Amino acid sequence: MTHPTTTSRTTDVRAWLGLLVVLGPVLLVAMDGSILFLAMPRVSQALAPSADQALWILDIYGFAVGSLLIAFGNLGDRYGRLRLLMTGAVFFGLASAGAAFAPTPELLIAARAVMGIAGATLLPSALAVLSELFTDARQRARAIGIFAAAFAAGFAIGPVIGGVLLERFWWGSVFLVNLPVIALFLCGAPLLLREVRATDRAGRVDLPSVLTSALGLLLTIYGLKHTATEGVTVPAVVTGLAGVAVLGWFGARQRRLEQPLIDFSLFRDRVFSVAVITGLLPLAAWSATAYLAGVYLQSVHDIPVLRAAALALPGAVVLTVTCIVTPALVERVGKRTALLASHFTIAAGMLLLLPAAVAGGIGWYIASTVVAGLGYGISFAVVADTAVGAVPPERAGSAGALAETSNEIGNALGIALLGSLAALVFRLSGPDLAPTLDETLGLPGLTERAADDARSAFVTGMRVAAAVAGLLHLALGLVALRVLPRAAAR
Repeated sequence: MTHPTTTSRTTDVRAWLGLLVVLGPVLLVAMDGSILFLAMPRVSQALAPSADQALWILDIYGFAVGSLLIAFGNLGDRYGRLRLLMTGAVFFGLASAGAAFAPTPELLIAARAVMGIAGATLLPSALAVLSELFTDARQRARAIGIFAAAFAAGFAIGPVIGGVLLERFWWGSVFLVNLPVIALFLCGAPLLLREVRATDRAGRVDLPSVLTSALGLLLTIYGLKHTATEGVTVPAVVTGLAGVAVLGWFGARQRRLEQPLIDFSLFRDRVFSVAVITGLLPLAAWSATAYLAGVYLQSVHDIPVLRAAALALPGAVVLTVTCIVTPALVERVGKRTALLASHFTIAAGMLLLLPAAVAGGIGWYIASTVVAGLGYGISFAVVADTAVGAVPPERAGSAGALAETSNEIGNALGIALLGSLAALVFRLSGPDLAPTLDETLGLPGLTERAADDARSAFVTGMRVAAAVAGLLHLALGLVALRVLPRAAAR
């Protein structure tokens, strides 16, 4: 006869091993949102993408993940989380291999888009599978905390891992690193994980909502990017306005649907609204400044990629550690205080980038990543819990999905909007010989004066983007201070 304690221990071991298996894809999905930040100079040298293409290479992944998270969450509820998780992992691995060997910018963008679509299947399904593994509430809370820390760590260490790989291998290695993790997951998942369905949420996914949300975002951002890099043109304006119109139609449709893709009525709760914006804005600031700083270190200061990765390490460590310790801290100070602290520390970190210059500023960059890392870690740790806690239990699923989506959309919007702002400043204040710094520095016969002007213009654009991000966080912090009730967000 099997002793109950033995059975319980066996279940515990299976659950924690299953968590380890699930964390692999979670790390990859987060890491691939940032791993190219230090790799882009190498990608630019190898594939010579245009300024528009370089930005799409970076953020098409985040747009694909963010725009499809909710839709794939609903599909998993209907057809099975584990089935969707396994299918997504296979396509994520295949697309990673395609990206590694892409011979043109267009094919690399396409491969990154497929990676994003596959990544959108992994996050909600992995989180749902954890609920089956851990039936005890306390253990489940610990597991979800580890899940959140792994996701934050993936974002933070992506540039570092990219820098280490690029020191020894070609740029495609930053994608091939995904394959062993995917292989281990595909071998371990059938043994340790069980299928999870939510038959009470088996409603049909509204395909027009999925398509219009993605199309509206892409058209709007394309119009903004094209205007920043090429100036105001009729195609750019028409495309941007078409994107805004599509998004407007999407919003109107959601209000008519019985089961909308995004339940906009949730935003009537001000705590929920602040939490979701806190999920979006820090990721926007982090992704934009991390990308611009990667170019700053390598192309302005001519720092080797491995040393650039090492310079990013202190901020990554602070971010990850903060994410881990924040839940315990929140029990003492409350979520309201934590949300306020995240915005004000990120604002301070952004403003610390302003003294960065062509002739110096490395110390300011490190200080910026460390101070802002505190705010990023806090926001990653409290946003989902705050959003879910602000709504009735029967709407917790929609709230959690929106919180996750805000993270991914923020990651993509940061590069798209703040990156485009930096590109606009570079175009207006630089020598106007090419749309990007790396393209300018690669021009044959470039004079030293023109190169210095280009570097100076890039640094100015980076400062402007950092200042805007810092002021937005400062403003949101002041709004949160005013509108968040002391009791509601504790």
